[in-house]
Amino acid sequence: MQHFRAPRWLPGGHLQTIWPALFSKASPVAPPAYRRERWSTPDGDFIDVDFVDAADAAAPLLVLFHGLEGSSRSHYALAFAHRAALLGWSYAVPHFRGCSGELNLAPRAYHSGDFEEIGWVLERLRARQAAPLLAVGISLGGNALLRWAEEAGDTAAATARAVAAVCSPIDLAAGGHAIGRGFNRQVYTRMFLRTMKAKALRKWQQHPGLFDRERLRATRTLYEFDNLFTAPLHGFRDTDDYWARASAKPHLQRIRIPALVLNARNDPFVPTACLPAPHEVGRFVTLWQPAHGGHVGFAHGRFPGHVQSLPEAVTGWMQTTKR
Repeated sequence: MQHFRAPRWLPGGHLQTIWPALFSKASPVAPPAYRRERWSTPDGDFIDVDFVDAADAAAPLLVLFHGLEGSSRSHYALAFAHRAALLGWSYAVPHFRGCSGELNLAPRAYHSGDFEEIGWVLERLRARQAAPLLAVGISLGGNALLRWAEEAGDTAAATARAVAAVCSPIDLAAGGHAIGRGFNRQVYTRMFLRTMKAKALRKWQQHPGLFDRERLRATRTLYEFDNLFTAPLHGFRDTDDYWARASAKPHLQRIRIPALVLNARNDPFVPTACLPAPHEVGRFVTLWQPAHGGHVGFAHGRFPGHVQSLPEAVTGWMQTTKR
C-alpha cells in the first residue's frame, strides 16, 4: 500500500476520493448480515455496535471506527467486513453517537478526539473475548483511535495488539482549513454539513437552548459548525482549542503498540505538508504515504474497480505485528 498506484482511468485525488465512495464495489459479494447490539453508555446514552461473528471463537476480532458521518454501511466498512470474512476473523463496527440511524439521547455527539469513548468501547470488547483485538480507524475515527493509543501509553497493549489509522486528519487545523476552501468547500463541506446540521437541529429539539440554532443554520464551513456545536458540547473552548487538543500528530511518539498511519499524498482533506515525517513519530509507528489513493479511495483494477486493496494491505500489516 505504501507503493499504491491508482488505475489510469482514475486520475487525481478528487476522483480517487469520490469514485470509490459512490460507485466502486466494496467487495464482489453481498453485504454482510450484521448482528446489532445496543450498549448503554456510562452517561446514560447509547451506542449501536454491528457485528459479524467468526465461526472460530478464538479468531482475532477486527474493530473498525468509521469516519465523519460514516457507518457500518460505508463503502470502506463493507470492504473491511469482506476482508475479515476471508481471513476468518470476527468483525465489529461501533457507531459514533448519532451515526447508527437513530439520534442519541445525551446533549453531545462525537468528535475527532473522542479517545475516552474509543477506550470504553475497546475495553468492553476486550473483556468479552480472549482472542487478539485489532483496531482500524478511518479518517476521523483513525485520529480518535490514535489519540486513545497515545493517552493509553504502555497500558494500550493490554487491550489491543495493533491499531491503524487510514487517511486520518491527524493535524486537524490543517485538514479543517483545507476542506473549507475552494472545490473542497463546494463539494465535501456541503456534503458533510447537510447531515451534520440536520442532526444538530434535531439535537436542539431534544435539548432546547443547547446552542444558537439560527447561527448554526447559517454555518457554511466545518470551522463555523465546530465553533457553535462540536467544540462547546464536548468541553472545548472553541474550534481552535478543539483542533489543537484533539489532533493526534503532536503525540505520536507516545504510542507504545504497533500503529500504522496511512495517508495518501493526494488526499484532498489532508495536505501533504502536514503529514508526519519519520523523525516525528516513535519506534512503534509505521508511516505509509503513497502518492495516490485520495481520501479513503485506493480503488484498483478494471473499471469500475473495487477497494479491496486497502483492507488487504492494512490487515496484512496487522498480521506481521507481534502478539
